[in-house]
Amino acid sequence: MKKKILSLMLMVALAASFAACGQDSGKNSNSTDLSKTETEAFSGQTGEEETTLVYGSADYTRINPAMDEHGEINLLLFNGLTAHDADDNIVPGLAEKWEYDAETCTYTFHIRDGIQWHDGEKFTADDVKFTIEAIMDPENGSENAPNYEDVEEITVIDDSTVSFRLSEPNVAFLEYMTMAILPKHLLEGENMQESDFFRAPVGTGPYKLESWDEGQSIVLVKNEDYYLGAPKIDKVIFKIVPDDNAQAMQLESGELDLALLDPKNAQNFKEKDGFTCYDMTTADYRGILFNFANDYWTKNRDIIPAVCYSIDRQAIIDSVLLGEGMAAYSPLQRNIYNNENVEHYDYNPEKAQEILEAAGCTRNSDGFYERDGEEIGFVISVMSGEQDRIDIAQAAAQQLRETGINCTVEIPAQMDWGGQMACLIGWGSPFDADDHTYKVFGTDKGANYSSYSNEKVDEYLSLARQSDDPEVRKEYYGKFQEELAEDPAYAFICYIDANYVADSGIQGISKDTVLGHHGVGIFWNIQDWTIEE
Repeated sequence: MKKKILSLMLMVALAASFAACGQDSGKNSNSTDLSKTETEAFSGQTGEEETTLVYGSADYTRINPAMDEHGEINLLLFNGLTAHDADDNIVPGLAEKWEYDAETCTYTFHIRDGIQWHDGEKFTADDVKFTIEAIMDPENGSENAPNYEDVEEITVIDDSTVSFRLSEPNVAFLEYMTMAILPKHLLEGENMQESDFFRAPVGTGPYKLESWDEGQSIVLVKNEDYYLGAPKIDKVIFKIVPDDNAQAMQLESGELDLALLDPKNAQNFKEKDGFTCYDMTTADYRGILFNFANDYWTKNRDIIPAVCYSIDRQAIIDSVLLGEGMAAYSPLQRNIYNNENVEHYDYNPEKAQEILEAAGCTRNSDGFYERDGEEIGFVISVMSGEQDRIDIAQAAAQQLRETGINCTVEIPAQMDWGGQMACLIGWGSPFDADDHTYKVFGTDKGANYSSYSNEKVDEYLSLARQSDDPEVRKEYYGKFQEELAEDPAYAFICYIDANYVADSGIQGISKDTVLGHHGVGIFWNIQDWTIEE
C-alpha cells in the first residue's frame, strides 16, 4: 500500500547492508535469492494497480505441513481433500465429493477436474497417497502420524479417485483430510524432514512462493489457476517480525498491514484511525505442561493438584490478557463435548497448602515447601517472542511462590522438550474433539510432549473416535475429561482471544470464525479478501 513505500525502502536497504557485512557473495544454500519482482514490490515500483498485503509473521525455518503441526502460511500455499468453512465445518476441498462404506470402513474421494500444482504439473490421486503414506511412515517422525494410524490401505483407483480403508471407524477422518497434500513428483525419494523442497514449496493453494529472504520475508504471489478463482490481492508478504512490540510499532508506521498482537499492544489501536481491531474467539488455551520424562515429576507427581489450585486464573486474564480470554480447566471448553462438571481447580491456595502438607511437605526458612530435604519448586520454560505467553508464565510463577512452591521462569534460546521440567504450553482446536486430544494426551502419540501416560485416557479417547453417535462420543469425552482432571497432564490456565489488528482498507476478514492454536485460521478465505485505499 502507498503509505509503506518509504519505510519499506529503508527496511530493505538496511537488510541489504547487514547481508553484505555478514555473508560472502556465494549463494546461501538455506536462503532463496530475492527476485527482481520482490525488490520492485518493496520499493513500490510495481504499478498503481497491484495490491500487496504485508503480514507480521514469526520466522520459518521450513514450510512442511506434513511433518509440522501448524503454520499460518500453509493455508495460502496448500490444500487438502477437505476444507473448513467460516463455521469450521468440513466442506469439499480438492475433492469435490466422497462416499463412506460403513461395512469396510472405507472413504472414497473424487478429486476435482483441472487441479494443477504451482509448477503446472497435474494434481492426481498419487499425490494424495504419497503424502499420507509419508506422514504415516515412522521413519519420517511426523507429529501428525496419530491422525492416520488406523489407515490400513490406500488405493489409487484412477488419477481422480483415491480410497482409504480404515481398521476401525474414525469419525474424525474427514477432519484429518484437510491435511495439505504435497507433490509426489518433487518429493519422491527425498528426506521428508530435510528436503530443500521445504524451503521452496510448491502447492495448489491460492498463493505460490515467489521468493524467500531468510529471516526477512517470504513473498507470495496469487495463483491465477486456483480452483476457487484467482485471489483478489495480488501479493502477500510474510514479513518476519517475531517480537510483538516490534509488530505493533511497524503496524503504526505502515510497514505492516496485518498482525496478531498481544492484548496490551492491540488495545492501543482500538481508537486509532485507519485501523480495525478483530478480537476473535479461539479454541487456543495456555497451561503449564509437566514433563513426566523428567525425574522431578516421578517423585512429585502427587503435588500437581497443589500447583493447579495455586493459580489465580482470572487475575492472570485481567492483568495479562486485559480480559481477552477465559479461565481454562479442560482442553475441550470450546467444543460441543465439553464436560463443565469436572474439577476446575479454582484458585484456592489454602487447599493447595493442605495437599502439600498431607504429602509430607514442610515450610523451610525461605518460606518454600520441601520434602525429604528437597525444596518443592520447578522451572517453567517459555518460548521467546510471544510476550503474552511470557507474561502468563511469570504471573503463574509468582502465584506459585506465594503458595510456597519455588517456581521460576526461563526463556531458552531453544526449547529442550525432553529435558525441561515444565513449559508454558499452547494447544487448541476448534474442530473435531479428536483433534489435539488423541495425539496430545495419548500415550506415545506424536504431539505428546509431556510424555503423559494414562490407560483410562487412552481408552476413552480411542472409544470416542470410533463412534459417530453424538451421545456415545459425549459419554467418552466426558470420561476423558474427568480422568484428565483427576490425573492432570497440565495445569490449565486460560483460553486466549486472538487480537488481530489490520489496516482498515483490508476487507473480507471473517471476524466470527473460531480460530485455532496460535490464532491460525484467519486466512481460510484469503482468496476473497480485497484492499481498498
